[in-house]
Amino acid sequence: MKTWMRRAGAGLSLAGALAVSVPPAWGQPMGLPSMGAASSAELSPAVERTLGQAIMEQGRQDPTYIGDLDVNQYLTALGRRLAAHAPQALAQDITVFAVRDSSINAFALPGGYIGVNTGLVVGAQSESELAGVLAHEIGHVMQRHIARGIAQQSQGTGIMVASLIGALLAALAGQGDLAMGVATFGQAAAIDRQLGFSRGAEQEADRAGLQMMRQAGFDPQGMLDMFRRLMNASRLNEGAGGGYASTHPLSIQRLSDLENRIEGHPAAAVKPDPEFWFVRARLALIQARDHADQQRLQQTLSSEARDLQGPRQAAALFGLATLDKAAGNPAGARARLEQAQAVQAAPQLDMLAIQLAASPAAAVEASAAAWKRWPHSQGVADGRARALQKAGQDEAAAAFLQTVVKQWPDTPEFQKLLANSLQRLGREVEAHEAMASYFEQTGALPTAVEHLQQARSLSKDFYVQSRLDMRIRALRERLDNQRALLEPFKKS
Repeated sequence: MKTWMRRAGAGLSLAGALAVSVPPAWGQPMGLPSMGAASSAELSPAVERTLGQAIMEQGRQDPTYIGDLDVNQYLTALGRRLAAHAPQALAQDITVFAVRDSSINAFALPGGYIGVNTGLVVGAQSESELAGVLAHEIGHVMQRHIARGIAQQSQGTGIMVASLIGALLAALAGQGDLAMGVATFGQAAAIDRQLGFSRGAEQEADRAGLQMMRQAGFDPQGMLDMFRRLMNASRLNEGAGGGYASTHPLSIQRLSDLENRIEGHPAAAVKPDPEFWFVRARLALIQARDHADQQRLQQTLSSEARDLQGPRQAAALFGLATLDKAAGNPAGARARLEQAQAVQAAPQLDMLAIQLAASPAAAVEASAAAWKRWPHSQGVADGRARALQKAGQDEAAAAFLQTVVKQWPDTPEFQKLLANSLQRLGREVEAHEAMASYFEQTGALPTAVEHLQQARSLSKDFYVQSRLDMRIRALRERLDNQRALLEPFKKS
């Protein structure tokens, strides 16, 4: 497991206090088979998922975590499209999320979670290049390299895993948050040996990734092109640390193996998703934090809007319109938006149109039209819900969000929006239930139980109380099961 969210130039680090707690990578234990069924030297998929959910619970609180529904829906869909063609079944569902960090990197966490730096997406010159890195990470998930590395730690000195497990058990017991629980763990982790994936593990992930790319309709050349660029960048910045080449050492041998496997295959007939360019532009905007970065981005986008055509031109115009909006120039933003819409239709353009509407009523109207055009876009759904709430139409917002929650039952952000409208409508019991679902889906089970208990105390309806009692019992059973899964890994 690579560390997560360390600042640019210094690699990645895990969220919150975990940033100082986990070494940059987990290695594949020596002697373990690289392919085939899980061995006794691996964590069970259930334990791995529990670890991943707990880490993500804290990771969502990190300021570099990007909770943009549109971005993460696109990245997860891309990851799952690749994973559907994995050479062997995955023990975990793939979930991909973005991190604001300009270094070119990606990393896999326990439980099928894959983080992608903004720098990687912005640096990709095609969707196939991004798919190549994701496919490689999914290869590590498929081979269960992370679970094996954690098992190796637990069977060795065990300092890292024991401290992490202890913190998770404390969090599941409701004894403070995870970040506080592992605050003293960083010192122990600092002396632990820093592991990287073995050469064989990297090559296996490459080969599995190539197969996924080819069968999913991407150009395998994209993986090779991206790895070549990363290797050249690591040479130019030798000694600077961080970056994908440091966590996934890129060798001539690996590149030659990729070349040999691609050679002789006919060029892929790729149909790239236009949304890639809009998501790329969106992440470039998020990544540009200061005035100098924004100025450079504006120059780049201006050149692309002038020199390119099709989706790339429209995405550049979208980026320029967003910069105009941020600079307090709504008229300029609307003019750019109209130019982009004349070139390419995209949900991101309609999302921006909602934000640029002249009044709350106009925003509601724009959101209705956008939802009709893009009924499968979480970003558009989010925009419509917020437009209704801003217009004071919480009854309509609640009804809409209840439908959206059925469409995407595992997207916690919609539960939180629903709870906000229900609370303003005075429907306190339902609001607490929605917040319980939000915390359940983000891994904070003790907090979810608290909200259900509050809901029960507010209701006088026997049937509602019975339903809430069932949910409380189910969550407590999950907590007990998670503790039982983790307890054997805790060192005395």
